[in-house]
Amino acid sequence: MSSLLTHRKTALGSARSNPSDLAALSIKPRVGIAQWASVALAVYLGLSLIQFLVFNQNWKWDVISSYLFSQVVMNGLLNTIYLTLLTTFFGLILGVITAWARMSPLVVLRTIAILYIWLMRAMPPLVMLLFVFFFGALAPTLGIGIPFGPTFAEVPANDIISRFSAAIIGLSIYLGAYSAEIFRGGILSLPTGQFEACKSLGMPPFRAYQKILGPQLIRVIIPSLANDVITIFKSTSLVSVIGYTELLTTVQTIYARNFETIPLLMVAVIWYLVLTSIAMFGQSRLEKRFGRGFARRNQNSTKTPLQDAAAKEDF
Repeated sequence: MSSLLTHRKTALGSARSNPSDLAALSIKPRVGIAQWASVALAVYLGLSLIQFLVFNQNWKWDVISSYLFSQVVMNGLLNTIYLTLLTTFFGLILGVITAWARMSPLVVLRTIAILYIWLMRAMPPLVMLLFVFFFGALAPTLGIGIPFGPTFAEVPANDIISRFSAAIIGLSIYLGAYSAEIFRGGILSLPTGQFEACKSLGMPPFRAYQKILGPQLIRVIIPSLANDVITIFKSTSLVSVIGYTELLTTVQTIYARNFETIPLLMVAVIWYLVLTSIAMFGQSRLEKRFGRGFARRNQNSTKTPLQDAAAKEDF
């Protein structure tokens, strides 16, 4: 014990004489009562969760495993994936167009974009889906022509608006409004000097966004945009009200026959967790890809401020 104290005193004395040695010393926080209490709480919650999930026979894990990879559930899962991908594609395109109109110098385009965003913020997605699905009651035919004049071409509305198309149109319109504000916020976060530099170089707007502004914009909007995409993915469960068969509708149909409500809902929850985890992994990879050149100090780093200062001095 005395030798250890002597060694620490010697190291501290040499560190005081040399600041770089002081920066090399590791600082370990003192373990207090609060930290031990948090560890005990975590252990208690972990054991309680294991008891509730693993040793609770009411979950019926054998039923869950039998339906998890069944053909009917996989078909519903594929429909959910198709719906999410198509909705994300069309919704983001609509969001880009709306954001451009929202920031346009033309008053008419700005007004249309503002009214569209205002209406979608006030309307729940479930109401939007029902409105699109029953749009044929308002307009039995969809055509191209002159208002209050002749119509050049028209088709029955019910031939175009099916359950699948109504789900895509309704969710895409809903995503377009929210993603437009995300795109606009990302553009406003860019420094004004970036736009002036692109103009001084004679770069057209499309090429400026492709080479300089776009990567910076994507880096800023990825977290918010990924959150909206995941929200739309979960909102696909709402299309059950218009009769489209996706993951949740599939499990609801099954437990309506065998009355295994909790196990079948758990099957849907597991697949939702899997797809959400994949989306979050993709978000993380995109953030790393577009975050290059914007490295920040890792909050989980074990380096002390003195060590960071010594590293900068060495550089």
